[in-house]
Amino acid sequence: MKKTEIKKLISESINSPQLCRVYFKYDENYFYYFPLKCNDKLFLGIEEDDFLLDGYSIRRFRDITKIEIKDDKCLEINILEGNIEKLIVPDLDLTDWETIFNSLKRIGKNIVIEEENINVEESQFVIGKIEGVHSMFVYFRNFDADGIWDKEFVKIPYTRITSITFGSRYVDVFSKYLPTT
Repeated sequence: MKKTEIKKLISESINSPQLCRVYFKYDENYFYYFPLKCNDKLFLGIEEDDFLLDGYSIRRFRDITKIEIKDDKCLEINILEGNIEKLIVPDLDLTDWETIFNSLKRIGKNIVIEEENINVEESQFVIGKIEGVHSMFVYFRNFDADGIWDKEFVKIPYTRITSITFGSRYVDVFSKYLPTT
């Protein structure tokens, strides 16, 4: 699918809320999003999973291989469940990764940063909080599966980021039970 077609469908879905099935080059599975905001390189969507809205995701257009509008029973059920009314566009500056991280730092919640790759061993997943924002990278404090904060910050170049997730059940619930840093 051509990038111009992908961007057009995302833009149309923002103007008239539509559920989109999105395929990425680094994953054999697809994801469902209600697109909320975009620019030429990035889009912000809220993930839909089994008729529940489960957090926001920022993704790169260059990673999308295909998109389909789900104008079927699933959209009807999402409407009946009130999910369209629950679509809130967070106050984020999507200009570039630096402005996104500055916006997220102001919000002050924990997030997930991923570098996704079809080869799982080359993927990276970090969860935690933004410690410092620079023009080419972000300093990030990760916590592990036991809820223990890393002592050192991770320096993540923007060129390696494929997605950011925030406001998801996993991040928000886990965060409630973390010790302070």
